[in-house]
Amino acid sequence: MPNQFDKSKLPSRHVSVGPERAPHRSYYYAMGLTAEEIARPFVGVVSAGNDSAPCNTTLDAQADIARVGVEQGGGMPRRFNTITVTDGIAMGHQGMKSSLVSREVIADSVELSVRGHCYDALVGFAGCDKSLPGIMMAMLRLNVPSIFVYGGSILPGRYNNKDVTVKDVFEIVGKYAAGACPLSELEELERVACPGHGACGGQYTANTMACVAEAIGLSMPNSNMAPAPYSTRDQIAHAAGVQVMELLARNIRPRDICTREAFVNAARIVAATGGSTNGALHLPAMAHEAGIDFDLFDVADAFKTTPYMADLQPGGQFVARDMYDAGGVYMLMKSLLAEGLLFGDCMTVTGKTLGENIDQITWNPDQKVIYPATAPITPTGGVVGLRGTLAPEGAIVKVAGMDRLTFTGPAQVFDCEEDCFAAVEAREIREGSVIVIRYEGPQGGPGMREMLSTTAALYGQGMGEKVALITDGRFSGATRGFCIGHVGPEAALGGPIALIEDGDEIMIDAETGVIDLNVAPEVLEERRKNWRPRRTDYQSGAIWRYAQNVGPAYKGAVTHPGGAAETHVFADI
Repeated sequence: MPNQFDKSKLPSRHVSVGPERAPHRSYYYAMGLTAEEIARPFVGVVSAGNDSAPCNTTLDAQADIARVGVEQGGGMPRRFNTITVTDGIAMGHQGMKSSLVSREVIADSVELSVRGHCYDALVGFAGCDKSLPGIMMAMLRLNVPSIFVYGGSILPGRYNNKDVTVKDVFEIVGKYAAGACPLSELEELERVACPGHGACGGQYTANTMACVAEAIGLSMPNSNMAPAPYSTRDQIAHAAGVQVMELLARNIRPRDICTREAFVNAARIVAATGGSTNGALHLPAMAHEAGIDFDLFDVADAFKTTPYMADLQPGGQFVARDMYDAGGVYMLMKSLLAEGLLFGDCMTVTGKTLGENIDQITWNPDQKVIYPATAPITPTGGVVGLRGTLAPEGAIVKVAGMDRLTFTGPAQVFDCEEDCFAAVEAREIREGSVIVIRYEGPQGGPGMREMLSTTAALYGQGMGEKVALITDGRFSGATRGFCIGHVGPEAALGGPIALIEDGDEIMIDAETGVIDLNVAPEVLEERRKNWRPRRTDYQSGAIWRYAQNVGPAYKGAVTHPGGAAETHVFADI
């Protein structure tokens, strides 16, 4: 039998209970609801579904299945949609400036819809990179009982008898520019790399944050790595709708689940899976919503003692489908917990602790994707935090699959991604150099663009292992090689990266976590006297507004004071 609810204690009473709410109820009658249905709790079911990219095309259908689960659990589902900016399509041009901005717009839009309509609980469906943290940020901000559901990854394409992903398409662009393949090969690959619905298949940002959602406790166990075309996704969506009503009955909220210990668990999963460096941007932003101080350096501290265990692309062999077939992120967490590397007493959306959920998992010794924590791929180092004279506020690098962890070389400086990409295409990048792309930070970009087009083109030309690249912008989860992002303070604020000149020596050591600019302090001080802030082309609109409010990358590039400044939480109205 469904749970029974007292609406006098729920937010939806403000739009559905009492004679004074007759005008409000008239709208619900207009949509075909009965008096009994209006008396139920109202559950927001938010979908980032759209036709922008295959990441999002199945989300609305999954959300509709969740509605059935909500009804069976005794609630009244109210579906609405939010936006996405799909990074694979926005990549390599000015559209990428919209990407990180969209995370804040997504969180804000979900918040405003839930606040305006007084929903009592929330089920969220997302597929592409920024929609995952954006929806989870809204859940933590609102603190109504919530479950997050990932729409699932794409299946790998097949080309020359091997699995391929969109990463391979980005890389062949560089190969073609270098004259190393005919145009016909590029065109053939682009037609088969993405064979259907779902988000990018490697351990890029979307799949990284999908793993985070399970590790942090906001998603049902072993739900998120199931590929988008699998019928399993329907069962997962339905179960989420039913279970959110159980959370509402027990008043288990996101901030009960996402404690500081849960954020440490999530950071460990980013490192253990060789996940996207964007995890170190989104975890601080999510923590900020809950009033938890958890910045890039806290994330990096968790990374330092986490074994790298999942042989996933871009540094490894396998894709998300293979991870799911091997047993999913819970299989990996079982081994981490056994070695004392997770907090097993953290609550999850099952109503049980993480440890209790993991107890239901049996280790699969026959799979080849997930290594045990006692015999990992490497003892540490899927992702590494850096700090030094070049990055006093930190930086981050993915080292999964890399053999070389130190690099020293002369700087080759560019003031935007387009200039660097043009130099790559013109074969002007010098072997042994440290490429610097600056004025691409949260405020200076504005929008902190990803650089996959550039890094992939370098790999396609055979230069990926012969140079390093640093930026105050970001890298795609599909980026591989010695690529350091999130350098702070950013160039637009006069950070050391703004003072670098061609030929300056830069030293990077991912083993000790150091990144230094080997230029005398007095020389830098003299350069600082001549430095002037730059004016961007974005002097109006959403991107301008973002630039006025955004904070530093090491704190998550957030745009408001967060949970620590709250006087009350929406869920308690």
